[in-house]
Order: sequence, then structure tokens, then C-alpha cells
Amino acid sequence: MVTYTIIGICAALFLGSRVLPGLVNSLIFLPAVGHLQPWRFLTTAFLHVNFLHIAVNMYALWIVGAYLERMLGRWRYLALFLISAVGGSAAVLLLAGPDSAAWFTPVVGASGAVFGAFAAILMVLRRTGRDATQILVLIGINLVLGFVVQGISWQAHLGGLITGGVLGAVYAFAPAQSRLAWGVTGTAAVAAALVAASMLKYGVAGVL
Repeated sequence: MVTYTIIGICAALFLGSRVLPGLVNSLIFLPAVGHLQPWRFLTTAFLHVNFLHIAVNMYALWIVGAYLERMLGRWRYLALFLISAVGGSAAVLLLAGPDSAAWFTPVVGASGAVFGAFAAILMVLRRTGRDATQILVLIGINLVLGFVVQGISWQAHLGGLITGGVLGAVYAFAPAQSRLAWGVTGTAAVAAALVAASMLKYGVAGVL
């Protein structure tokens, strides 16, 4: 249900952006305005620039999302997707300088969140003792593409991967008797760390 809902939202916004192009301008993330409009850290993950872009991301989400949703449960999976999306935007911010072009370059797409899902699947496979070779190869190929193909934000991929890996480890390796407490605490801690790191970056950049 969560996976299909996310795909539906992305599809609706993709179609809506064709009718109302200005919609994208208020939701897309770029470091220069993130401190003024913080919702962009998340909303940009639901936007895509063209049909190929949304098709690739939604196919990847459909493949990995259904599995993760069953393994983690709905609320953990939803938290993983949303916070990994924010983690991708936060990484773009943290790796950009206020005097660089990256500070003013928009970043859009669900790939940061999808990379978070990739990393979480890796954690689940490790926890259950299953072979993780295929997901490792998939992560490796997509990371390399982010460095060699123009227009792909490797920073967002890296941020989503790290965020999803941390959350996935918390969810997968939490003791059974205290899984809920670990899940809630871990989710809150990772979200708070992303907020704190972003505020610190903006503070160092002199915009707060």
C-alpha cells in the first residue's frame, strides 16, 4: 500500500507539473533556499524531470519497495523512504559551498530515497543471512553511474544510501523484544541528526 501510494503521488505530481509548470519551482530542492523553505528537502523527492526519469525511479521503487514494506512493516518503510529522501537533499547541501554553482543547482527525483531502500535491503539480507551479492552489485553500478553520467546527483545518491543504511540497520538488527522502541528512537535520532547537520551547514555558510 505504501509503495503504490508513493508511486501514485509521484505520478500525479509529474502530470501536474506538465499542466502547472510553476508547481515544480515551489517544491524542488536547491541549497540556496532550503533554509527558507525547508519542505523542499522532502518534496523534491516526489518530482521528476521527464518520463524516463520517473519510469526508472518508480520501477526501482516498485521492485524493492514491496519487499521492504513486507519485511519492515508500513510505518518503518514509510519512515525509511521519507528520511532517506531528506538525507539525499541534506548531502547535496553539506557537499556544496555557498560560493559554488552547486549551491544554486536544483536537485530533483526519488533516487536518494531509492538508494536508501537499496541500503536497507542490504541490511535486511545481512540480518536474515541471505546472499546480498545482487544488491551490492546494483548499488555499485548505480553509484558509478552517478559519477560518470551528467545530470545525476551522486551527492543525493550517497546521502540516501548512508541514511537508509543507518535506518535499515536499526530496523533490521533491533532486539525483537524492544523493536518498537528501537525503531522510534532510531528514526527520531537520524531525523534530528539530518536537521542539525543542515542547520550547522547553513550557519557556517552565514545564511542563518
